[in-house]
Amino acid sequence: MSHLTCHGLAAAIGGRTIVSGVDLDVPRGSMLAVVGRNGSGKSTLLRALTGLRRPVAGTVQVDGVDLADLTPRQRATRLAHVAQEDGPPEDLLVGEMVAMGRIPHRPPWALDAKGERHLVLAALEHVDLADKVNHPCQHLSGGERRRAMLARGIAQGSDLLVLDEPTNHLDVHHQIQLLETVRSLGCTVIAAVHDLQLAAAHFDAVAVLHDGRLHGVGHPADVLTPEVLREVFDVEARHLTDPATGRVHLVVGAGAPVPAHRKAHA
Repeated sequence: MSHLTCHGLAAAIGGRTIVSGVDLDVPRGSMLAVVGRNGSGKSTLLRALTGLRRPVAGTVQVDGVDLADLTPRQRATRLAHVAQEDGPPEDLLVGEMVAMGRIPHRPPWALDAKGERHLVLAALEHVDLADKVNHPCQHLSGGERRRAMLARGIAQGSDLLVLDEPTNHLDVHHQIQLLETVRSLGCTVIAAVHDLQLAAAHFDAVAVLHDGRLHGVGHPADVLTPEVLREVFDVEARHLTDPATGRVHLVVGAGAPVPAHRKAHA
């Protein structure tokens, strides 16, 4: 399992700084959710954390090694990144696409992946798609495509998974199943998550991005407070305790803007 840290991290697009001053410490085997409103810089931050976008300031280290000192192949053996916009090539079979995750572990110019078939099948089993191994990617539904891309990330065999909106296009059953699957892998996980209730229920820690900076990071119950959600997301929320388990759950309102008189007293 990998330990990721970043200090003073800043990332830009086209010369415009999108996120800055980000400090994170993600312990081995833990799951961190990155949340924020649309356009807050979640995807940009994740790309900087994986070395896909070179930071304009700060450092990112995995197990004490600076990502800037690694080649793309070396980075790919340490972490797997599944982007929000990633989709499987339509001209490949599902098993062929998932096997692409094994490329960083093969010698240069190696093409034979027959010995890795069990890894591909195991990855597809994790996302409940083993029966689709010989199906064309173009025949997958939107939710199946997301799960297949996660399978490719799992097949990569890295100890650190970085996922951008992994539950997009999934129904409620598969959202929960996917997050439970990711947990069962025992990897260190960083994921941009749109659903605040999923972030609160399934992650060890939450980082809130707001106005290009890290608004807060910590245990979900400590970070996703009604006050923070009102300020950052402009929604009403509350914590409710399950009388059966004693667990605190986040309940988010309908998403209507907070009335002006409430804002004035916030």
